[in-house]
Amino acid sequence: MEGSQYRSWVEVDLDNFTANLKEVRRLVGPRVSILQVVKADAYGHGAIEISQVALHCGVSGLGVANADEGVQLRVGGITAPIIILSPSLISEIPEIIKYDLFPSVSDLAFARELQDQYQKAGRRARVHVEVDTGMGRGGTMNHGSLNLIKEIMGFANVHIEGIFTHLAQSEIETAAYNEHQWQQFQDLLHDLETQNINIPQRHMANSGAVLNFPRFYLDLVRPGLMTYGVYPAASTRAKAQLAPVMSFKTRVLLLKDFPSGCGIGYGGTFVTTRQTKIATIPVGYGDGYGFLLSNEGEVLVKGKRAPVVGRISMDMCTLDVTHIPDCAVGDEVVMLGHQGDEAIAADDIAAKTKTISYEILCALGKRAPRIFLLKGRRDAVEPRLRRIFIPDEEQSLAKLDNVIRRCLHTRVNDAEFGDAIYYTMLEALFGKADRQLELRSRFKYDIQVADFPPTETAADDLYRDFLQVTTRVEYQKVLKSEIFFIGCAANSEQLATFLDDPLCEYRWLLDSGGGLQAVRDFQIRSVRVDDADVPVFKRETTPRGYKAWCGGEMLAKKIGEEVKVEIEIVTKKSKKSRMFSVYLVYPIRGLDITFKFGEANIGNVSEMPFFAGKHPYPALVREKGKIQLHVDDDEWVFPTSGVTFVWDC
Repeated sequence: MEGSQYRSWVEVDLDNFTANLKEVRRLVGPRVSILQVVKADAYGHGAIEISQVALHCGVSGLGVANADEGVQLRVGGITAPIIILSPSLISEIPEIIKYDLFPSVSDLAFARELQDQYQKAGRRARVHVEVDTGMGRGGTMNHGSLNLIKEIMGFANVHIEGIFTHLAQSEIETAAYNEHQWQQFQDLLHDLETQNINIPQRHMANSGAVLNFPRFYLDLVRPGLMTYGVYPAASTRAKAQLAPVMSFKTRVLLLKDFPSGCGIGYGGTFVTTRQTKIATIPVGYGDGYGFLLSNEGEVLVKGKRAPVVGRISMDMCTLDVTHIPDCAVGDEVVMLGHQGDEAIAADDIAAKTKTISYEILCALGKRAPRIFLLKGRRDAVEPRLRRIFIPDEEQSLAKLDNVIRRCLHTRVNDAEFGDAIYYTMLEALFGKADRQLELRSRFKYDIQVADFPPTETAADDLYRDFLQVTTRVEYQKVLKSEIFFIGCAANSEQLATFLDDPLCEYRWLLDSGGGLQAVRDFQIRSVRVDDADVPVFKRETTPRGYKAWCGGEMLAKKIGEEVKVEIEIVTKKSKKSRMFSVYLVYPIRGLDITFKFGEANIGNVSEMPFFAGKHPYPALVREKGKIQLHVDDDEWVFPTSGVTFVWDC
């Protein structure tokens, strides 16, 4: 999209951002992980787009300032690890859990609340402990950090994945305070090592330390400013080749000629002393172009510098373009960036307003759309207005719902009929409007029924009227949590709670004939993820049903990735029920259902499939003692679908 359709716009050069990240990788080497800092909307550059490019370049995760920023990335489709680098409020914990964010811990009270809330949610927190070695801001005091870590290590639902500190003067290579902080952190790491406390990710290097202190790299670095093409200090310029990523541009709205003696702008702080051509542009302090630049700032027009004259107002400011005779309405004006042989850098603007380049990047052009340049193209990434606040998730869902409904209205040319289709579709896909859609592929459902072997006790004789059912399921899905449970329901009410629980990976409705128990009649033989055994670490009988909890730290690195899940259980089914049903409660791509009955004393076995989707009749193969249904891997099966197998005793 060309910037010409906008009054003002920010150009974000993703190619320069990629080049800057490559410079970071060159400096830190292949063994050090990179956490891309994207707080404050990626320093004003657009957090979602910057994050996507950074992850494509191989960063291990993203750093934000608060839970809202993490939610924005999750709602934007980012599944990578997101670390909240600042202390969080207790009120933010529910969102931290819901959106799988990694909080930093600076005090014991917050850590205890994390433990309580994660325990109630049946989840496990991954946290980074911040240590204050001299910044005097966030983090636990260095002298008490070891005791804090030891106590957290005893929490069942909180896992310390990282430990970090923040440097106060990293941009100054000669500052002795950097060595002081380094030594404080090293002493703590040594104490942890002597007590056999292993924390996988140790980090302290921000952009200044990446450029000035290779010793500080440790396991992970946290570059921010330098990846956006701004040097932390002039003394660091020779240490890396960085290219500015952001430009802020606008256009001339109006041109007027004034004689000598005319006041320009509020208060008449600029008065013409000659015949003067004044250009008005649609940028003011409401766009982050600071009031202190009144009669001080400079911009680029036709490759030449033009001074800002008069006071800057909320939405406009004025330029003296007398020395640019060919200036015309509609001409591009560069507030930040290059034009011709001239350039205005964030440091230049910061020097005039007595601030720092960080503030300039975060504030400049906050009302303007972002135009993203990728491989030299302006239309490679959809322009996006900067998010001044995080939109409420429910509002976003409502907007999406309205789009779908309008499409259906248009397609059937009948609003009432379109709404009927919409609500039917929503119920079929989700069951409830707030249930997140989960997709599974290459689903294999293998059921083998057999008679129970002869028994010697009267109690076990109850099994003569039951079939032993061995069920093995296999499918691929994106893993969303490192722990999950397999549920066994005694009734439809318990089953309904399992269907609504995002941590329930697989559920079963127990055949309660004979009064048998879930603990006895529902046995989990194996759980595997990507061909590796996953332990069952807890079994519990609750008012909502029987739960077997699986998983642990071995799955933490797989969150957000597609994995293969395999579950095998053994249970029982009454012969007299004369039927066995398989229900598919998720959209599935590719399906095999096999029902093996050769070792069971039942006869006249047949199938009754009920499939939703484009192909309601799956391929069917009947063999001696086996019935198999098949849907190709490139075809979808939608809820609620399934098959019921029936027989005679």
